[in-house]
Amino acid sequence: MKADKQTGKQDILRKVPLFSDLSKRNLNEIAKITDELEVQAGKVLAKQGERGSEFVLILQGMVKVEKDGKLINRLSANDFFGEIALIDKRPRTATVIAETNAKLLVVEARSFGRLLEQAPRLSNEIMVALCKYVRAAENEHD
Repeated sequence: MKADKQTGKQDILRKVPLFSDLSKRNLNEIAKITDELEVQAGKVLAKQGERGSEFVLILQGMVKVEKDGKLINRLSANDFFGEIALIDKRPRTATVIAETNAKLLVVEARSFGRLLEQAPRLSNEIMVALCKYVRAAENEHD
């Protein structure tokens, strides 16, 4: 049963651009450090201006994203936020609040950092994926 859950996490993580090109082995390593979390509606998941310390993928439910107190987006199942916080740990650019009860998959930056230290090849794969991600974002704005 545990292997099935691990495979399910891998499949979910593969949908994230930062992780989409990683090997099955590396996805498995990341899946091992994820936690499933259930939150109630109204829970603040990330606060604008505070340092980011985790990546969150929404499994079920809906969250709203606010910048300077104004609604800028809504996210639901298979959407995610905080992926860059895994790398740069800089202040959040928006506040994210659960609009409904939600089930989340969370990767904490500290655990992710330790994993990268232990697996240098994964660090390289993540750097390449991050470059692709940034280039794609730049192309969207051209």
